[in-house]
Amino acid sequence: MQFRYLGDSGFKISEITYGNWLTHGSQVENEQAQACVRAALDVGISTFDTADVYANTQAETVLGEALKGERRESLEILTKVFGPTGPKGHNDVGLSRKHIMESINGSLTRLQTDYLDLYQCHRYDYETPLEETMQAFADLVRVGKVLYIGVSEWTAEQLRDGHALAQQLGFQLIANQPQYSMLWRVIEGVIVPTCIELGISQVVFSPLAQGVLTGKYRPGEQPPAGSRATDEKGGANMIKRWMSNDVLERVQQLVPLAEEAGLSMAQLAVAWALQNDNVASAIIGASRPEQVHDNAAASGVKLDADLLIKIDDVLDPVVERDPARTSRSSPKTREA
Repeated sequence: MQFRYLGDSGFKISEITYGNWLTHGSQVENEQAQACVRAALDVGISTFDTADVYANTQAETVLGEALKGERRESLEILTKVFGPTGPKGHNDVGLSRKHIMESINGSLTRLQTDYLDLYQCHRYDYETPLEETMQAFADLVRVGKVLYIGVSEWTAEQLRDGHALAQQLGFQLIANQPQYSMLWRVIEGVIVPTCIELGISQVVFSPLAQGVLTGKYRPGEQPPAGSRATDEKGGANMIKRWMSNDVLERVQQLVPLAEEAGLSMAQLAVAWALQNDNVASAIIGASRPEQVHDNAAASGVKLDADLLIKIDDVLDPVVERDPARTSRSSPKTREA
């Protein structure tokens, strides 16, 4: 396992982060979830990402149990705040000081730790003054509950404003967590150049495009039984944007390219995301330990320039690059 610095800091995380969105506490039984976390530790993954909103707090609980007994200093534990949790009352969502201060205590309890390595704004809150949000984070850093601050799916302007306030308040905003894959490249045009300028790294999610880039979904065929595309609890809705025959046909054209490089399709996809120097880590999810072992082998892989060109030639017509897609990720009201 290789490690990279996160932003302009001395803090390192593993190139592969284990995440439990859409799995722990909902899709995967706890025993299997713990086996996946154990597999992640076995292959050298030290960074674990979750969020309080995942499975309405249950994902944090499962991860906390799975990591219990591990040396805390050898781990990097990341979680997020924004989404509605608990009974989803009027203050159970957003980035108000009240919600942040109450959420951090819940997350620390569920994760069975005294502090978080990185606490992230899960989305941008249009209904709370940014100054209020950043002051709350500054206070958490000062009392030692949080070491570093990050965000997820913020626009370039929002990143600039947040970074400036963080500097004024004396803490570091060092990470952004966007969606990024061979098929979804909306951060490349504006977000990445802005983050390079500001000293912010990307910790990217869905490098496999919800599993489509593994090649297991074939054009004109029903999705495999038990796959994410058949999961009506959330997975099927998330993956449907990639399930057109045009996309699936082009993904199948990547199979010989992966074979030529001596990689599985999953390894090719994860390694591709890590070729971007502004990407500190790629988040993988898993429902079986063998998936963790396969994905983790992408760490340290260097793809040659000719292969990257061939990938672009195959996928170019179906790649999403519109930078405006980032601004659509955050709800304009908390009720959305």
